[in-house]
Amino acid sequence: MSLSATPPIATLRALLTGRALPYTRPGSVSGIAKQPRSGPVSVGPLGLAGDEQGDPRVHGGPDKAVHCYAWAQYQPWRQELTGNATAQALLSQPGAFGENFCLDGLDESQVCLCDQWQVGSARLEISQGRQPCWKLNDRFGVPDMALRVQTSLRTGWYLRVLQPGQVQAGDGVWLQARPYPEWPIARLLRAIAERDCTPETLREILTLPLPPSWHRLFTRRLESAAAEDWSSRLVGKPA
Repeated sequence: MSLSATPPIATLRALLTGRALPYTRPGSVSGIAKQPRSGPVSVGPLGLAGDEQGDPRVHGGPDKAVHCYAWAQYQPWRQELTGNATAQALLSQPGAFGENFCLDGLDESQVCLCDQWQVGSARLEISQGRQPCWKLNDRFGVPDMALRVQTSLRTGWYLRVLQPGQVQAGDGVWLQARPYPEWPIARLLRAIAERDCTPETLREILTLPLPPSWHRLFTRRLESAAAEDWSSRLVGKPA
């Protein structure tokens, strides 16, 4: 069946890219402040043309080529952060969370590990959920914003690029394959956020085709029977 004969599962509300620039704390650099792009943009194994990451040790790369965030998740944040003028301004338009794709029609409970998508002329695959870092704290002016994002499971998720191509705002998202329907991204995010160290759960997760960083995370939990320390990621070094 052709793509045109089936409805898309989502729509690309906005496509955004950003340059890596000096950030809020001494020595830090970030590409989190992204701007919308109009017209076709090329996407390859390392992401969108014109997009940059401040710290390639933990951001970007083939397994984090494109960051997605659901537009539907903006409204709960607006309600939660009522009275915070900085947050309300950020949440008035796509890009608040540093995403490349702001999507209508999907959230973390509706996408699964290794789902394959056709967007424009590119074929993409869901690789993992986002593990938020302290840069969200500074961006929103909320000291525990990264922890809030992690606990809420409204984190967003990442795509790897299976077939390079061109994408643009307004493109439909067509589901091409769903090999692991029992593993929505929210389920994996919940295991991380709730510090789940149940051996049976961890062994089941480790049978999945996880990216290396997540394979290490769950392997260490299984071996140590303890969750990892999040303080460096969620809080970082003081400004």
